[in-house]
Amino acid sequence: MSPFMPLERSTLASPAWFVPFDDFTRRVRSAGVKIQLDRLDDDVWSPLDIEAIRTPSGCFAYPGLGRPDGPRYRARFTATGYQPLYPADGEPFSADVIGVQFQVPPPAVATQPRLVRLLPGVSFPYAPGIRTVHGFVRRPGTTTPVANALVEARGQTFHDRVPWLERTLTDPTGAFRLALRWDGERTDEETFRLQATERPGRAGELVVRLPRDAGRSQVIEIPEQ
Repeated sequence: MSPFMPLERSTLASPAWFVPFDDFTRRVRSAGVKIQLDRLDDDVWSPLDIEAIRTPSGCFAYPGLGRPDGPRYRARFTATGYQPLYPADGEPFSADVIGVQFQVPPPAVATQPRLVRLLPGVSFPYAPGIRTVHGFVRRPGTTTPVANALVEARGQTFHDRVPWLERTLTDPTGAFRLALRWDGERTDEETFRLQATERPGRAGELVVRLPRDAGRSQVIEIPEQ
C-alpha cells in the first residue's frame, strides 16, 4: 500500500497527480490500486522502485522527481478485476498506449489531477442479476487475438431516452466480458450493437440479440489494414 499523506498541500509540488476512477460504479477507487513508475532511458522504459504518495482524496502523486528538463516517465496501473484505459477523455483510443506518460513541468506550471479510468475486466465481480455478454476480439477468419481492444455498447433507455455507455477492454487472449445494464433497441428482441476498436480507423462491429444470444460466446473481428 502507498504511504498515506494527511495533508493535500504536501503534494502540491508533484509533477503528476493521478486519480483512479472505477468506470463501472462511477466512483474514485484507490483501494487495491497499484502503480508502477517507469523512466525512459535511451529509448528503453526502466522500472523504478518509487512508490506513489496517496492523499486523503484518493489522488496518487510523485513529488520530488527531479528537474523540468529531466527524463520522461510513465505510470502503469493495475487493480484486480480491472483494466486501465490510458488515453485521456477526449483523446482517440489506441490499444498500444501503455501507461500515462509525463515529464516534470517548470515550477510555474501548476499540475492538475489526471483521471485514470479503470474498466471492468474479464474477471470483474459483477453483482448477481447484471446481464453480460462475453466473447473474443480476433483477426478475421483466424484465432489471432486483438489484445487491449476497447469494446463498447451504447444506446438510450427505453422510457426516458437517457444515453448510456458500457465499455470494457480485452485481455491478452482477446477475451472480453461486457455488462448490458440498460435497455437495448426494442423490436421482437432487445438488440445491442457492440463495437471493438483497436485504434482510429481500425474497428469491428457485432449485433447481439437478447435473449437469443444470452450465454453464447461472441466473436468481433477487426481486420488488419
